Amino acid sequence: MSTAGMKYQSSPAGRVSSRDEYVDLSLRDVLTPLFRRKRLVIGTFLGIFLAVLLLGLLMPRYRSQMSILVDRERVDLAISTDASPQNSATGTPLTEEEVNSEVELIKSRDVLEQVVRTNGLASSHGFSLRDLIRGKRSEPDRIAGAVETLAKKLKIEAVAKTNVIQVAYSSSDPQLSYHVLKSLGDLYMEKHVAVHRPAGSYAFFAGEADRYKKALDADEALLRNFGKDQGLAAPDLQRTNMALQVTNSVGLMHAAQQAIASDEQRMSSDRQQMGQTPQRVATLRSSAAADKLLSDLNASLLAAQTKRTQLALKYDPNFPLMKEADQEVAQAQAAIDRAEQTRYVTEATDRDPTYELLREDLARTQSDLAGQRANLAAIQKSIHSMQGRMVDLDKQSIDQGDLQREAKADEGNYLVYLAKREQARTSDALDKSRIANVSIAVPPAIPALPVAGFGMVLLTALAAATFLSLAIAYCVDYFDPSFHTPAQVVDILGVPVVVGIPRKRA
Repeated sequence: MSTAGMKYQSSPAGRVSSRDEYVDLSLRDVLTPLFRRKRLVIGTFLGIFLAVLLLGLLMPRYRSQMSILVDRERVDLAISTDASPQNSATGTPLTEEEVNSEVELIKSRDVLEQVVRTNGLASSHGFSLRDLIRGKRSEPDRIAGAVETLAKKLKIEAVAKTNVIQVAYSSSDPQLSYHVLKSLGDLYMEKHVAVHRPAGSYAFFAGEADRYKKALDADEALLRNFGKDQGLAAPDLQRTNMALQVTNSVGLMHAAQQAIASDEQRMSSDRQQMGQTPQRVATLRSSAAADKLLSDLNASLLAAQTKRTQLALKYDPNFPLMKEADQEVAQAQAAIDRAEQTRYVTEATDRDPTYELLREDLARTQSDLAGQRANLAAIQKSIHSMQGRMVDLDKQSIDQGDLQREAKADEGNYLVYLAKREQARTSDALDKSRIANVSIAVPPAIPALPVAGFGMVLLTALAAATFLSLAIAYCVDYFDPSFHTPAQVVDILGVPVVVGIPRKRA
């Protein structure tokens, strides 16, 4: 039974294909598909070999390389508004992060886009499957595609344990390889300078210095006119002197209050003593009997007795006239008795000196008290006036202090920005001289020889042709549904094979 042209069919029910069983493959089994597909193997081998060989010979790759050294030979002062700039330590070794940061700057999109525009890589991008699918693309699309292709072709890596960055680019044109790396190095240096020291710092600091200089001049003019406008030169000094005067006046006020209290107490004491002291005192005192009165009384007694004697001659003792005469005699005798007991005292008086002293002291104290009260009122009024003036001086002192602080702050800012302006000017001058922390240690050169020689291209073509031809042969044989051996018919169909006749190929 011939097996040529027989197609694959499923095995009958109840039978298990031998393909599901473990098969011990031999070298013959592995090589059999290659002999079966020897024409395909030979054809694909020759085609791929010739294609790779021609491609390698007709499109050689020229690689240009350059090396970038990252160092701290120049350390720029930190551009900030601090009055005292802080210098970075020049002896600190570079870290891996700093070197990798420079690598990322080289691979930044804006740098690669400028390289593409400078070297015209967008126009020489060539044909691609994307062009066939999308059709004609716009200029930004072509530039974006060229940037993506350039990023893939560039080989950028930091050499281990060094501060060197290796950059390589390969193309079929040695001039293009050189110019791409040359423009990449120049643009990267500009990018490095722009990133590590922002542009426009000199103009900014110069503008700020001019602005604070004008503000300082205005503040100084206000300070010069302050004394003329306010009518005083040094409010702080005057306020200090006035505070001393207020202190002295407060002391005088307390002294006056003490004197008033003392005078009031003294007046009270004088009045109390004057109430207990007589106003006048006896200076001369003399006494004498009442002789003239006794003489008069004796005469009156004698007349009364004479009258009674005359009446007694005429009348009875009980007669009223006799009784009246007896009464006159008794009264005269009683008056004589009293006169004999009475003595006349002559006394001379004068002002009491103690009383007069107290009165004079009271008058003098009253006068002093009035003066002390007037003095106290004047001192209190003066203190109130000086305190009000001190309040005005405080306000004027605060205003002057504000002007002085503003002038001092403007002066400090002016000096800071003036120094920063000089630092920025120095940095600009150094940047124009291309002094930076990175340098092109090994500049790119025009490659004279391709990356791969004829021997390398031949070996690559042989390896690629051998691998691809074998892979294609195995794939075609694997997906071929026809029977190749009688054993496959028995295993798959379960039909015994009497005889197998191979198909002869013409």
